Amino acid sequence: MSSSNSTVALRNARIIDGSGGPAAKGDVLVEGDKIVAVGTVTARADREIDVAGAAVAPGFIDVHTHYDAQGFWDPFLSPSPLHGTTTVLGGNCGFTLAPLSGRPEDTAYLVRMLSRVEGMPLESLIEGVRPDWSSFGEYLDRLEGRLAVNAGFLVGHSALRVAIMGHERALTEEASEGEVRSMQALLSRSLAEGGLGLSTSLSGAHSDLEGRPVPSRRTSHEELIALCRTVGEHEGTWLEATQGLIEFSEPDYRCLTDMALAAGRSLNWNIVFISSERPEGFASQLGVSDYARARGATVFGLVQAGPSTLRINFRTAQMIDNIPEWHEVLARPHSEKLRALADPEVRRRLEDCTASGAGGGFMFRDWGRITIAETFLPHNKRWEGQPVRALSQARGVAPLAALLDLAIEEDLKTSFSPPGAGADEAAWRMRAQALADTERCMIGGSDAGAHLDMLDAFTLPTRLLGEDVRTRGLLKLEEAVRRITSEPAERFGLKGRGRLAPGMQADIVVFDPETVGAGPVTTRFDLPQGGMRLYAEATGISTVMVNGVPIVEDGAPTGQRGGSILRSGRDTRTVN
Repeated sequence: MSSSNSTVALRNARIIDGSGGPAAKGDVLVEGDKIVAVGTVTARADREIDVAGAAVAPGFIDVHTHYDAQGFWDPFLSPSPLHGTTTVLGGNCGFTLAPLSGRPEDTAYLVRMLSRVEGMPLESLIEGVRPDWSSFGEYLDRLEGRLAVNAGFLVGHSALRVAIMGHERALTEEASEGEVRSMQALLSRSLAEGGLGLSTSLSGAHSDLEGRPVPSRRTSHEELIALCRTVGEHEGTWLEATQGLIEFSEPDYRCLTDMALAAGRSLNWNIVFISSERPEGFASQLGVSDYARARGATVFGLVQAGPSTLRINFRTAQMIDNIPEWHEVLARPHSEKLRALADPEVRRRLEDCTASGAGGGFMFRDWGRITIAETFLPHNKRWEGQPVRALSQARGVAPLAALLDLAIEEDLKTSFSPPGAGADEAAWRMRAQALADTERCMIGGSDAGAHLDMLDAFTLPTRLLGEDVRTRGLLKLEEAVRRITSEPAERFGLKGRGRLAPGMQADIVVFDPETVGAGPVTTRFDLPQGGMRLYAEATGISTVMVNGVPIVEDGAPTGQRGGSILRSGRDTRTVN
């Protein structure tokens, strides 16, 4: 954070203060890390910036990220700040790098698990993160002063289980009463040291590198409720859970509601699934909020601004390696995998298992409909955006064979996209309903920092302001800004964040409403050990300030770091 008391004035602004009220013309004056005046400001500042009618808004708050590891090799947490994000909340889904047991084998397991469930290259994690802490507070201390943006972290349920039980027993056994009490004590210490609450995953999609359910999936209901009660003993905390279900049932309603009631805290779950082919699932998901409210609890789901780019490749094989037959091949060392994917007999077996749609292969039943997303050799660029069927016809081979030949030629870097859900007009109408439903939904679920070569949802703020607001008119601009600034600040009790008002922290975004949006998505190989990830810059965002420090100017990083680590109680207040 800035210790300077210098002043900055943003002049001739279209002030969107985060309240949802109409924009107003005026100025914003910043002194040190605080906003000191909004409106007509006559005093001269040390630095005067004429924004020439651009929108000036509070910094955007990303409520569901997985930046727990990236901060150790990328203090900017790129590319989120380019899209206006000034505060990230991490430690979601039960997957955190603290607290640790101190046993090297347990730490190694957590790193491997994080690699698998959140799509982070294992080599990058091993190179980029060197865990030399045990407690949650020590983990936060390692990040303090390092980051360009504000960051707070929940305490992960799987990490708690591994720390108390050891990773092997945490994977296979229920905890004893004594172990549950030990987990409660460790959680209590972690919250006292700054953890923002408890996160957990009950999702059947979350398995480790060996295909075993992650530790939090082995929990009993009694263990889960006991941990939630501990959360309720600490100021400024909340709950997060991932169900991984398209359709909720009454037991799912009861589980999430019992958690929220036990803690006396709100619970957010990830993520509202929007597909016009499954409207009954959409209705059942939103229904959990009604069920909880009728029993005195607050439960809400996170909804994304629009369908994200989904890209898959045979190198890291996210999603497709959930299919058992494919997993066995795609888990092999790179050279062996190349040989296997070139083998006609292996290809026949792999195609047969996806043709049935079983075991998670429903998206790959028709390889001809798959779209070639990105290629890496100049003579293959002509195939970008084309269906695999076109490549198949040009080469005179079956669609899967054509795609595998192309991928092998490019050392498995080629990415492809299955037919997307949620992009048709009927799905957009469902999304509009969810975006307007402020009682049951909150905008979020970017997963920024995770699924690095598969999803571009880190562009959530700019996609919201571009497509949802400007192109489709689903929300007014002022309301959209409120939904990603003051609303999350109020729901999570973030002190001094989310509004442009005197006394608030100077987290500020300057953008052009007529051009704001997400730029083209491309692959970069800039992770530790050359790991690959998707990357997109923003359009229309000129300046981003965090606690008064300009971290983005003229749309580019400045190299400065203004972020603070947000700790429960100190930086948050309780919201029941």
